[in-house]
Amino acid sequence: MSEEVSQHGVLHSYVDKWLAVQPEQRTALVFVDPVKYPGHVALAALEQELLSAAYGIREPQVAATKLNWWAEELGGAAASGGRHPLTRVLFDDDRAHSMPQERWLAPVLAAMAQLEEGTAVDFAAQLNAASALHGALAELETAWWYGQAAASARAARLATLSHLLHALRRLQDDAERDRLPLPMARLARFGLSRGGLREPSEARNQAIGAQLDDLKSAWREASCLAGPLSVFRTLEAAEGEHLVNKAAGAGEPLAVLQRGGPGGGFATTLRAWQAARRWHNQIAG
Repeated sequence: MSEEVSQHGVLHSYVDKWLAVQPEQRTALVFVDPVKYPGHVALAALEQELLSAAYGIREPQVAATKLNWWAEELGGAAASGGRHPLTRVLFDDDRAHSMPQERWLAPVLAAMAQLEEGTAVDFAAQLNAASALHGALAELETAWWYGQAAASARAARLATLSHLLHALRRLQDDAERDRLPLPMARLARFGLSRGGLREPSEARNQAIGAQLDDLKSAWREASCLAGPLSVFRTLEAAEGEHLVNKAAGAGEPLAVLQRGGPGGGFATTLRAWQAARRWHNQIAG
C-alpha cells in the first residue's frame, strides 16, 4: 500500500496539469481511483504532456527536441523501466509491457511529423491531419483500458474532434501560427485574414459558426463508430459536444467557447458513473 501511495504522490503534479486543461475529469477520478488505477491516470497525464509538446511549444525545433526525448524514453522503457515519473508508473504495470513498442512510439512520431504542417485546406483535410496524432493516442488508451483487441475508431474520432474544438477556442491566441484553427476554405469563404481572426466581426462569427456546424455533424457521426471509450474520453467528448451545441446557436460563438461549460454537477457525475460501470462490465466480461 505504501508503494501505491508513493506512486500517487509522484503523479500529483502531472495530474494537476492535465486537470487544468480538463477540469471535468476531477469527477472521473471519483470513479477511477488514482491509487487503485495509477496507470490509467498516468496515461491521461502522459497524453497531456505529449499534446503540450506538440501544440504548446511555438518553436518547432524546441518541440522536436522534447518529442525526440519522449521517443527515446518510451522506446526504451520496457527494458529500463523509464526515467520519467509517468513512464515509471506506466511500466510498473504488466499491460505496458504487453503492448508492442510501436504502439507507444506512434503518438510521438505522429506529433513530430505534424510539427511544421500548415493550415488545412478544408474541414475534411483538417480532420484527417489531426487524426494521426489523436488517433494514435486513442488507440494506446483503448488498448490500455480494454485490451489489445478492442476497436478504437470511436475514441480516435472523438479525440480528434475534441482537439479541433480546443484549437477553435484558442482562435485569437493562435492567429499567428502556421496551422490555423480554421481551414483555408473557411477563411476564403468569409473573407478573413489572420488579423481578422483576432478581432470580433460578423465574418468571424459566421466562420466560427460554420466550423461548429461541421463539428456538430462529425460528433453525431462518431456515435456510429465502433469501440468503447475510457471514462476520461467519455467525459471529454460529452463536455465538448455540449459546448459545440451551445456555441453553435450563439450570436458571439467564440465568447461562448472561451467561457466553456459549467463542468461538474449531477449530470457529469452521472455520466462518469455510467461510463465507469460500462468499463467494469466490459473488462469483467
